[in-house]
This record gives sequence, C-alpha cells and structure tokens, in this order.
Amino acid sequence: MGIIERIKEIEAEMARTQKNKATEYHLGQLKAKIAKLRTQLLEPPKGSSGAGEGFEVTKYGHGRVALIGFPSVGKSTLLTMLTGTQSEAAAYEFTTLTCIPGIIHYNGTKIQLLDLPGIIEGASEGKGRGRQVIAVSKSSDIVLMVLDASKSEGHRQILTKELEAVGLRLNKKPPQIYFKKKKTGGISFNSTVQLTHVDEKLCYQILHEYKIHNAELLFREDATVDDLIDVIEGNRKYMKCIYVYNKIDVVGIDDVDKLARQPNSIVISCNLKLNLDRLLAKMWEAMGLVRVYTKPQGQQPDFSDPVVLSADRGGCTVEDFCNHIHRSLVKEVKYVLVWGISARHSPQHCGLSHVLHDEDVVQIVKKKEKESEGRGRFKSHTTGPDRIADRVKKAPLKN
Repeated sequence: MGIIERIKEIEAEMARTQKNKATEYHLGQLKAKIAKLRTQLLEPPKGSSGAGEGFEVTKYGHGRVALIGFPSVGKSTLLTMLTGTQSEAAAYEFTTLTCIPGIIHYNGTKIQLLDLPGIIEGASEGKGRGRQVIAVSKSSDIVLMVLDASKSEGHRQILTKELEAVGLRLNKKPPQIYFKKKKTGGISFNSTVQLTHVDEKLCYQILHEYKIHNAELLFREDATVDDLIDVIEGNRKYMKCIYVYNKIDVVGIDDVDKLARQPNSIVISCNLKLNLDRLLAKMWEAMGLVRVYTKPQGQQPDFSDPVVLSADRGGCTVEDFCNHIHRSLVKEVKYVLVWGISARHSPQHCGLSHVLHDEDVVQIVKKKEKESEGRGRFKSHTTGPDRIADRVKKAPLKN
C-alpha cells in the first residue's frame, strides 16, 4: 500500500470516528500519523537522479509575491496589468505551463510577481505538477490567492486545504509552544495557561507516535493538537495570504459587497481595470517593507535609492540596516542620528537596537581611530621599532 492510499485510509477512519471525550486520544494519534505520512510524501524518492525540471526563478527585488489559483481565474492577465510583462492568456485552461516572473515598481521599491500554473484538487499529492508550483510559493514573502468571484466559495477551501497539506499555514502565527528534544530525563510537560484542547496524556501519546521519549514541552497558549504536531514536525511555514476575487463585473453588487467585507480579501476586475490600485496598497501593507534613506554627514539626504528592510527578511533595527550596507560597519558605529516617525525628536541619537519605521532618514557617525603614539610634544615621530634588540645594526666603520 502506497503513502497516498494509507493517508486516505486514515482520513476515512477519522471520518467514521465520533468526536467526543473518549475518542480524542485516538483522533490525536491518527492526526500525527497523517502528518508523518505527508512529510514522507514531500521527501524526494530514494535513488532519484537529482532534481528534475522545476519552476524556480532567481530572486530579484525587495520582495516576492506568488499568484496561486485554479486555472482560468485571471492570474496571467493580472500579471500583465501590474507589471507589463506579457504572459499568455487564452480562453482555455492551463495556458500557463511554467513560472513567469514580472517586476512591480511601487513606492520606490521593486517587487517580484510570479505567475504560476494553475493548481487543481490533489496538487499536494503531485497531480498536475502541483508540488513544484507549491514549492515555488513557499519561497515567496506573501501569497495572492486569485479566485473567481462567480464560482462557489468551495474553491477557496480546496486551495487552502492543498496548501496546508504541504506545510503552508496561511494568515496564522506560529504557536507559542516550546519544544526541545533531550537525550535523557523523560518527557517534561508544563503550561503557563489552562489547556482546553489537549492534556498531558494526549501529548505523551503524540510524542510516542513520533518515537520521542525524552523531551521538554512548554505551552504558552491554549493550543490545539494540530499546533502541537506542527511544532514537532518543525517544517511548517507561516505566510500571509491575500484572497483576490477577480471578475466582479459578472456578479451582483450584493455579492461583491459580501466578498469585500471578508478578512484579508479584496475584489478586483482585470477586464475593467477596477480596484487594482487598492490591491497594490494592500499588498504593500501585508509585506511590511520599510524604506530607510541615508544621509551623509554635512549633506542632504539621498531620497533616490532607499535601503529596503523587512521584518521577515532580517529585521528593521539600526543593526540590521548597518548589516545591509556592510557587515563590518556595525563595529565602527559610534552612534546614529535618526529623523522620521520612529524618532521622538529630530534628530534623535539612537543605538543599534532602535527599530526603524518607513521613510526614516539615518546618519551613521563612525568611531574615530585612536592615536596610539600620544599627543602634543609626547607624540613620537619615529617609525622605528620600540625594542633595541629589533633595531637594525649599522654597518661597522671602515678603517
């Protein structure tokens, strides 16, 4: 029996099992088994001759956004509208067969937009080259899930289920669970809050399913069984997702209003070019890019080429700003002058731990080199060695 068949068999058993207090331990073990099998499904087959043809393209710009959706929902048209890159669009499905990149120039930054082939139900199991498509989306900063406003809401649930099956968690934060394997000492279980979804016995059973008998486990929030399994697996990626409903020109105004009021959702029409500016603004807000301008001493700030920082790509502190310019700059910094929203007064003397905000102006003041030869009349002008033994002996005088 293959891995996919075993997963379907366990899912059928979970569907047959009633959910109550007596069966929660059994359901927890089944969920752990499914998570282990799906992890094995993502691993490359043994004896494979290297990597095959993929969709990965070189990273470019200050951020990366991936377009994911079913075939023929308007992903290629949206890429052409936002970037100017010509991506083939037609009336039949699977027009796009590979990854097509484009660049969005917005607020002085460059954002890479990837048009990926459409995925279908069962993509997490490898149908329609779905694994390669989802692997590229894992390397992006945020995901734009393009949906057809005229279709049912089930499409969104199917795509979310396929992405979660391969370890992508959309619009979720990592669970506040501390987990560390140990060599000896057994399992140490603690919690700082009252747990309503799991208990100590259930955690022990899930850890034993993973053959973990020595570990330290600390709950800092009321987490579920799925959160605990995600922490144990350790290969989950938590990403922001914007649900883009296209083709709103073919539905009624009441349906458009209902879709627009959903969280993390926006409605557009590529055919009539409606609400594309709001889509760019929402994308910019979700990415959380911070533009920082440099100011040389005694000169005006340079507003032409900002240094772009992000909390997901290293951080937004002064130290991260210095590392972005050069790694050795941090050791030479004496203090930093900051103008902008993050400063209490202009300018403000700041240290390396100061958090920068968008459109701040930064001036770095370096340490002066110390004079080791003394000052004033005590300054030594000789360049010879200090020790007498190291001095070069003069040649003896000729008689």
